[in-house]
Amino acid sequence: MKLSEIKSELKKLTTIAFQLPNGDLVPNHFHVTEVGKITKHFIDCGGVVRTEEVANFQLWEANDYDHRLHPEKLVHIIELSETKLQIPDLEIEVEYQMKETIGKFSLDFDGTSFQLKSKLTDCLAKDNCGIPPEKLKVKIGEWKPKETSCCTPDSGCC
Repeated sequence: MKLSEIKSELKKLTTIAFQLPNGDLVPNHFHVTEVGKITKHFIDCGGVVRTEEVANFQLWEANDYDHRLHPEKLVHIIELSETKLQIPDLEIEVEYQMKETIGKFSLDFDGTSFQLKSKLTDCLAKDNCGIPPEKLKVKIGEWKPKETSCCTPDSGCC
């Protein structure tokens, strides 16, 4: 989800909810403690130099149950960060404190709540670093081509 998309959805809402991949909701007394732009400049295992940029939201929950973040306030924070930090319409990455580490998630919307989607690592240079393409798993017997001939063993045509 991009910044323009979240702002559009927030303008339709009266409350904000974020749902974790396991179905649990982030407690509704959360705060967005940071909105920023993260630039990752790196080299992959195939030697290719790459740059990635995301808009980053950090969700945090405290014992402050009286101050809920309302949609219009989050829109204001996003717009302020776009102006002050010159953030273009980037994909959003969300950080949220898990039990022992910070989880990083992509973001989606289901019409009611914002969905935190798990992110996975991947090799970006499989063709350059010797990772073979995944082999197709086929059940024994399915690998033979199916017969399409009209002849059968006792038809007398052979």
